[in-house]
Amino acid sequence: MGKAALDRMTADMAHELEPYGVAVVSVWPGLVRTELVLMGARPGPDGAATLELPGEGTFDLAEAESPRFVGRGVAVLATDPKRMARSGRAFAVSALAAEYGFTDVDGTLPRVLLRPND
Repeated sequence: MGKAALDRMTADMAHELEPYGVAVVSVWPGLVRTELVLMGARPGPDGAATLELPGEGTFDLAEAESPRFVGRGVAVLATDPKRMARSGRAFAVSALAAEYGFTDVDGTLPRVLLRPND
């Protein structure tokens, strides 16, 4: 419910702020390797750190995003001269990375997606 509300608020704010040249987008990260996520991780049989998310599955944290990956997505959107064309919509950070050609701080393109239709 909260995620749907955020997407709706993004669309509404974009409509209201368009006359002022303000772009409003919602940016959706995948699984992020935060301190809290790392605390919940367990070593797998192969030694990889995994996280079990009920209803979602088990995820290898080596494929998760660093906290700076979403920042790279925000930066590329902010500097895009065509950013107004994106206003009012939501974007997965991984989709932005594929389109704009940026990577995470370690040079990888994280693959853990937690948003439907990513």
